[in-house]
Amino acid sequence: MAQDSSRRPHINILVLACALACAGAAHGAESMAIAPASDSAQSSDTTQRDVARILAAYRAAAGGDAWRGKATLRALYAYRGNGLSGTVTSLADIRNGWFIDASDTDPTSGANGFDGKQPWMRDQSGAVTPEEGGDRIQLAVNEAYRNANRWWRSDRGGAKINSLGLKRDSNRSYAVLQVYPQGGKPFEAWFDQQSHLLARVVEVQLFLTITTSYADYRRVDGVMLAGSVKIDSGTGGDPELQTLTQAAFLPARPASAYAAPSWSRSNLSLPGGSTTIPFELLNNHVYAKVFINGKGPFRFIFDTGGHNILTPATATAVGLAPKGDAQSGGAGEKTVSTGYVKVGKIQVGAMTMSDTPAFVLNFSSAKTEGYEEEGMIGFEVFRRFVTTFDYDAQTITLTDPAQFSPAAAGTPVPFKFYDHMVQVAGTVDGVPARFNIDTGSRSEATLTKPFVDKYQWREKHPNGALAIDGWGVGGPSRSYVVRGSELSLGGVRQENVINSLALQDKGAFSDANYEGNIGSGFMKRFIVTFDYGRQIMYLKPRAAPVPDTAAYDRSGMWINVGNQAFEVVDVTPNGPAAAAGLRVGDQIVAVDDKPVTANELSMFRRRLRNDPAGSTVRVSVLSGTEKRDLRIILRDQL
Repeated sequence: MAQDSSRRPHINILVLACALACAGAAHGAESMAIAPASDSAQSSDTTQRDVARILAAYRAAAGGDAWRGKATLRALYAYRGNGLSGTVTSLADIRNGWFIDASDTDPTSGANGFDGKQPWMRDQSGAVTPEEGGDRIQLAVNEAYRNANRWWRSDRGGAKINSLGLKRDSNRSYAVLQVYPQGGKPFEAWFDQQSHLLARVVEVQLFLTITTSYADYRRVDGVMLAGSVKIDSGTGGDPELQTLTQAAFLPARPASAYAAPSWSRSNLSLPGGSTTIPFELLNNHVYAKVFINGKGPFRFIFDTGGHNILTPATATAVGLAPKGDAQSGGAGEKTVSTGYVKVGKIQVGAMTMSDTPAFVLNFSSAKTEGYEEEGMIGFEVFRRFVTTFDYDAQTITLTDPAQFSPAAAGTPVPFKFYDHMVQVAGTVDGVPARFNIDTGSRSEATLTKPFVDKYQWREKHPNGALAIDGWGVGGPSRSYVVRGSELSLGGVRQENVINSLALQDKGAFSDANYEGNIGSGFMKRFIVTFDYGRQIMYLKPRAAPVPDTAAYDRSGMWINVGNQAFEVVDVTPNGPAAAAGLRVGDQIVAVDDKPVTANELSMFRRRLRNDPAGSTVRVSVLSGTEKRDLRIILRDQL
């Protein structure tokens, strides 16, 4: 699974102000005049005068000098969203911008913080993790900038700020600024033309455009605070709503008060300090047996790109009723409904994890894989252990970090956390890149669309194949697939890698905060060990070559399970399947005169990838009511 948004309620801190704002910034709001952003002749001086007027009017409307002397704001909100209700607590240093935002919405909770040096998150399982990958530092800098209202300072806090002119929405007019804090990323700030207060912030986070709206301002200790904060993630679900219930200004606190807190592993049991279980590698996915609340075993995918998840059927089987209804996204362009449960026990081999939250969603389909995926083991387990994926022996080992020795683990590759994802630095065909390590992906390497477009990857690699090459949360992912010369992760270099060039403008592969996603198709070249606590991945090459490494489908089609058949879902233009006469919607009912069964889907896909070029595959096809016998001549497409 690629990155998703199935997380705790998204938290944006209340807009705050800075006691160090420049004293000369207050001008009469009635004198404000803004040149339209579309006027290309608008001078820089005029733009900056507009910016100064807008921010001066905002400062005056928000309380002006009443902010002086204030140090810390603690605000409590009633939360409603994603089908859940609860509270959100924000603590912010309004001089430096440091913050802690915490949510409690049974059965899930979480927090984010920043002490001016390191962002961190506390996920719903209670683990606390430093966040330095992707845009995590930039977003923390942005929030600190807004908390301290550094835009009120004479130097704008080092930010680049430009006027985007006037915009209208719902019969109201807004002065809009684009703000680019030093060390942060650009965001839009919308100021109401009547009240001159901040009404909206529009900011890209992960692969989502988050719109946070502020309304119902009220005066607290002489300054104006937004009483209503609405967050819209743009995924189609209802916005989240935070309503201010309490606010108080407190004395200053040290930066250490905002640093990552300690956390406990007390809900774990692992007799002997280690457990090893066998796994199946099907469709380049890692599956092993898991018990939930003493029932099972269930077939779970082990996915470093995902979370602890139960499918709705598994939740029902163990007697759990999900709460809430959030929207989650992944590799595909669509979103799916997500609920939350509290699981009594998750058992993987001898390891037991007790009283832990999990997500509930249909992240896969038997039609796509050929069998039911009943759940997922993800970040919430891996964060607590050293985890080894031995693709050679086909085993998974969970080890107590205190008992782990890296002596024989292989070459160390340091990583950072991008939300729940492991992110490493490397290169692809000599170009520097940040890669997310995603054992839940079947591909070798998927290069994100912003990266592909920036470096004109498709134009530089004309000998490729246009195809569906993956299927995850949100549906299929379509790529232009090419053969790359090399890929390195840290100091580990491999040649001859299949690169999927993402085409979609939505979903995880539209994210500009990383350049590539590395799946089990590539990782199976190694014995891979993840030490989440020390943020090191170890890569140890397998002793013998992997037969289908760097092998790409030679049939030119994507097939799923149909009605007692394999359904042709996609056909590559001018590919072998197209040449044989296969069309989207055809039903393959037999292969080499043998009727197909759902559990043979993975093996048939492997055959289409591994059988040598020039091989013939005989298929019997139903096209509507017409039966046809066709021959696919396999050939290299790359």
